[in-house]
Parts: sequence; C-alpha cells; structure tokens
Amino acid sequence: MVSAGMMCVKYLLFCFNLLFTIAGIGILTVGVISHLFYSDYSSFTYPSFQIVPLVLIAVGVIIFIVAFLGCCGAAKENQCMISMFAVFLIVIFVLEITAGVFGYIHRNEVDVMLEDKLNSTISYYYKNEEIRHTWDIAQHEGECCGINGPTDWQSVTKNDSLPHTCCPNTADDGSCTMRTETHYTASCYDKLKILFSKNATIIESVALGISLLQIFGIVFACSLRRAIRHEYETV
Repeated sequence: MVSAGMMCVKYLLFCFNLLFTIAGIGILTVGVISHLFYSDYSSFTYPSFQIVPLVLIAVGVIIFIVAFLGCCGAAKENQCMISMFAVFLIVIFVLEITAGVFGYIHRNEVDVMLEDKLNSTISYYYKNEEIRHTWDIAQHEGECCGINGPTDWQSVTKNDSLPHTCCPNTADDGSCTMRTETHYTASCYDKLKILFSKNATIIESVALGISLLQIFGIVFACSLRRAIRHEYETV
C-alpha cells in the first residue's frame, strides 16, 4: 500500500513537471528570440555571443523530454526512470548555470565588443551587403546614426550624405544628408549598448531563475525514489 508521504511527493513531482514544462516553453522562447536578435546583429557580435541562445534552445527542447520522463516515472513508480529524471535535471541545471554565467560575462564585454565591431565595420558599409544590412537594422530600429553620431559617416562617404536609414521614412535614393532636418542624431553605440546589455541580462536571469526551480525537482525526484525503495523493502 502506498504511504501518504509517498503520495504527497508523487503529486508534488507531477506539479513540478507542469511548472517545468511551462519553464521549458519560457526558456525556449527566450532562446529563439535571442538567437534572432543576435542573427540580426551578426556583424556586431563575437561568435561566442550566438552560442548561448542555441544552448537555451537545446535546453528548452530537452526539458519537454525530461518532464515527460518525470511524469511517467512518477506514475509508474519506476526507480530507474526517476533516477534518469534526476540525472537529466542535474545536467540541465549545469547547462543553465553555464548559460547564466556566459550571459553575465557577455554583459560585461558589450562595451569592448561594440566599440571594436562598429569601428571595424563602418568603412565596409558600401562594400559588404551583410555589414550594410546589419547597420541598416541598427540605425532603423535604434533610431540612431553613426557610431557616436552622424558625422562619423563623413569619413566613409567623404561628403555630407548619410545612409537612408539615418533619415526616417526616406527612400534609398541618396536624399538623406546632414542637411535633412529629420535625420537621426543619436549614437548607435549608446543605443546598442543598452539593447545588448538588456538582452544579456534577460538570458542571465532566465537561466539562473529556472535553474533554481530545478533544485526542487531534484529534491522531489530523489525523495520519491527513496520512498519507492522503502515501499518495496517493507513489502
């Protein structure tokens, strides 16, 4: 006969897996959004910045499999499946801590990376399609122009013309210049620094937050496994 304590742990594990599935959706969503974000700004980022979102996507997918394993193990009171569930939770826990640490490190590297990438790519705006696309996204979405301001483009164009994305609602026909009244004046470096830091903070917070939730799952799984073993030993 199943003890009340074992039933309690069993139902707690079920509830945890429901929360764990929701958390998996959350971390998968953050991973996909971050991956798309870094893809848009691929010319402004180091390759290592694009690895963390892929790790989060992988973890999100694995979470669904692990949650199913945990539910089956609890329902069937199978020690092997519950043990595997606990081991997978520990592995995911380590991956999430790693992603969180990388997010923290990257947040502190944003200044140096942006300064390096913006300065090294601006001169290739009219020569490289990928770099041009990245700059256009940055200036359009960030409502900014140039690294520190629109005058940065003078060293590239050798005149007062600006990329069309420096001027709101202006066609790509050379009509955007320093004389255009509506051209953006904000620094793209400052705008991107805020945007990248915020994204890194979100990755860090989600990864570390969900990893704390998993500690409870590991405790529940170990408790249920111990309870099942005790039940079989007393039969």
